Parts: sequence; structure tokens; C-alpha cells
Amino acid sequence: MALTRFRGTHFTGVLLAFVWVAAFGGIIESGPRDKPAKKAGKDPAFAPVKDDPRLPRVLLIGDSISIGYTAAVRELLAGKANVHRAPTNCGPTTKGLAELQQWLGEQPWDVIHFNWGLHDLRLIEGKHQVPLEAYEKNLRELVGRLKKTNATLIWCTTTPVPPGVAPTFRKSEDVPAYNAAARRVMEENGIEIDDLYSFALPRLGEIQLPANVHFTAEGSRVLAKQVAASIAKALTARAAKPKQ
Repeated sequence: MALTRFRGTHFTGVLLAFVWVAAFGGIIESGPRDKPAKKAGKDPAFAPVKDDPRLPRVLLIGDSISIGYTAAVRELLAGKANVHRAPTNCGPTTKGLAELQQWLGEQPWDVIHFNWGLHDLRLIEGKHQVPLEAYEKNLRELVGRLKKTNATLIWCTTTPVPPGVAPTFRKSEDVPAYNAAARRVMEENGIEIDDLYSFALPRLGEIQLPANVHFTAEGSRVLAKQVAASIAKALTARAAKPKQ
């Protein structure tokens, strides 16, 4: 009799677990679709770069969007530049202020292609992680520090937040506002702008994951071509300047 009761209890527990998963599993999976699928192995974006001393040095600073296109930019500029990136997801401007110096290191840079924004405008309990006013202020300080490197600076606009991303997480309309604030800072400082937002916007359906700020593998390669072209242009202009 005891065995019968044990079996019944065990069966009831399994059944309840199944019902719970069926009822609530969908809720868990239907949250903000904003994270790319995790890949096994080490991301090639963070592979160590052995500099060719004959080539200029390039640094990429940015969030996971830039992580996605780093390896392809490196390939596209092979033989033209040593392409490094900050060894992390560079997150919001507050992280940049805290960690920029260690990303810059001690060696000189010829070109720095940089972006912050997608994490700044992220909503946490209904408030932006970094409010727009603070974002612009932080960018001014970051640009001031970057200018001291004497590298050619290229600002990369923040890529679009597409329809379908949970509006409690990020809002599409916030991106142009944050980009406009960044543009003011860059224009005041005479910094070139790689407008990746305008480049990506008309082709989101082809290159971006659905309801997700991240891009497909092919989409990241498309972005890489734009980024590499902007860097190559800056390197050419820098090489043409008379040596001082």
C-alpha cells in the first residue's frame, strides 16, 4: 500500500512539474529578445593581435554590436592595419569613463573607431541606464580623453532598435535622440562620423535578427564592410598628412 502511495505521489509531482513548464516556460522565453545566442568556444573578436610594426594600429571600442563585426573588420584590413579592440563589451558611457585608460594601454594608436549608446539608452525599471543629458556630458569627457591620444577619431552612431524589442527594455525612438546628442559632441570636436545607424536602417530586415538589436552573422559582415571602409579612409588621410 505504501509503495502505491509513493508511486502516486511521484507521478503527481512529475505531472505538476510538466504543467508548470507548459504554463510558465513560454512566459520565460517571451521576455526581451535582446541577447544573441551564446556560441561555444572563444569569440575571435578577443583573439590576441600580434602587431606588424610596419602597419598602423587601430582600436575598436564598442558594445556587442562591435564585437560582432570585429573579426570581419580585422580580415578586411589585413595587411593594412593592426586591428585591436577593447577586451570587453564596452557597455554604457559610465563604463567607458571607468575603464577607458586601461583599454587605451601604453602604445600609440593611429585610428580609434568608437561608440557608446545602446547600453546608455537601455531602460531599467522605466529609467534610462544613463539619461540623455548625462550621456552627452559623459561623451564630452570621453572625447576629451581620446583626443589626447593624437589618434584619428571616428565616432560610430548607435545602430537601430527594431520593432518587436520589448518597449520596457529599449525604445526605437530613443536611438535618434541619443545619436543626435552624440553628433553635437562630435561636430563640435571635428570628429568624423561613421553613420552606421543610417547605413543599417533601410536593410534591417536582411541583416538584423528579428525583434533583437543584434545582427546575423552575415549582417555583422555587412556592417564590417562599412566600418572597415571608414577606417581605411581615415588611414589614407592620416598617411597623406605631412609628418611633424
